[in-house]
Amino acid sequence: MIVRVPASSANLGPGFDTLGLALSMHAELGLVDPAAPDGALPERARRCEPTHPASIAFARSGGTGELWERCSIPSGRGLGFSGAARIGGSLLAVAQRHGHAALDEDHRAEVLAVTAALEGHADNVAASLYGGVVAVSGDRVVRVPLAVDPAVVVWVPSFVTKTDESRRVLGRPVPFDDVVFNLGRVAMLVGALASGDVGALRAATEDRIHQPARLAASAPCRAAIDAALAAGAWCSWLSGSGPTVAAMCPVAEADVLAAAMGSVDPGAGEQARVHVLRIDHEGAVLEGPYTPTP
Repeated sequence: MIVRVPASSANLGPGFDTLGLALSMHAELGLVDPAAPDGALPERARRCEPTHPASIAFARSGGTGELWERCSIPSGRGLGFSGAARIGGSLLAVAQRHGHAALDEDHRAEVLAVTAALEGHADNVAASLYGGVVAVSGDRVVRVPLAVDPAVVVWVPSFVTKTDESRRVLGRPVPFDDVVFNLGRVAMLVGALASGDVGALRAATEDRIHQPARLAASAPCRAAIDAALAAGAWCSWLSGSGPTVAAMCPVAEADVLAAAMGSVDPGAGEQARVHVLRIDHEGAVLEGPYTPTP
């Protein structure tokens, strides 16, 4: 059994800890076969150490054995690496008991509860589990209906951001006017995605709660957002706590947008990669035959 889990981009501007979308960049995880000669692994796979997020979620969900991973999601870049890994580990543990029924709604709720507790918030794990664009509140997840299917261009610098450290720069308390501002933008964003009103997306992804402080500490990320909007992106935002910057545009214009974002210099001798992705509408999937443990 192999679980394939998409990356995610959380917050989408104003939806701090409440909105996320799944992206067509994936992690694959599976169980190491103890009967395989010399502990053979699939091509390009590596064993997960006990401290790996997938291994911890696997054990927390009652799994037994050792895991391997094959992953294209960079860690520490705001693309939901730890969330995807935790979804994969938890799903594999549930699949040991229930096979493909691990993706039934009751079992997915179990996986979401375990992984959200480990992450400290549910927006990115919910997106990786369910796919598409999701809105999260407490233990409830709703998939946002989409009237558009855009390209999502991501600018990924080589430096990393630690979520815990990034949260410490956020101001407290949040002014009342800023709360109202963000609530309006979240409502507008959900409505624009559901109706296909792409002209509203730029205003709908504005934020006053977390992006100003985070972008003040990273001028290159601010420059990447500005470059995306100047090149005609519908909208652009700091992916999770960064440093990745994401932008939406028509599929036919993705290469132009990628070139514009790719021209932004991260500075300090760093490098950036630009990926043209799509929204992953499937979420986590289980592949291959499996016989549940008696």
